[in-house]
Amino acid sequence: NFTIASTPRNFDRQANEWKDGEALFLRASVWREFAEHVAGSLTKGMRVIATGRLKQRSYQDREGNNRTAIELEVDEIGPSLRYATAQVTRAASGGGGGSFGGGQQARPQVQQAEEPWATPGSAAPDAWSAPGSYGDDTPF
Repeated sequence: NFTIASTPRNFDRQANEWKDGEALFLRASVWREFAEHVAGSLTKGMRVIATGRLKQRSYQDREGNNRTAIELEVDEIGPSLRYATAQVTRAASGGGGGSFGGGQQARPQVQQAEEPWATPGSAAPDAWSAPGSYGDDTPF
């Protein structure tokens, strides 16, 4: 289990500056081998893109008040590439579902760009600039 924070930013024309809106904190869950991939690939504060299903559950707190919790049951999650680059490597498969390629899971290694507006550079060869260099084993 982990929390995804979504904080909207709006430009205040009168103050001529960006202002953060009210943050939304959403609990998220992943399971089994998928959870290991997430824990090994993503870190606190990293921008992510996630898809899944919202689940609602009701419970009573210690004072006996009825409460409702909403949680995202994650189907897919990965780093946002808006201000970062990611290099995907295949992880050994434990035979679970949701396979990628030959039954193996993708595991991104993320590098933050130095400046959010800069084009991130990479020492790794570009998959698109060298046609045919990867043969049938594409890097993703």
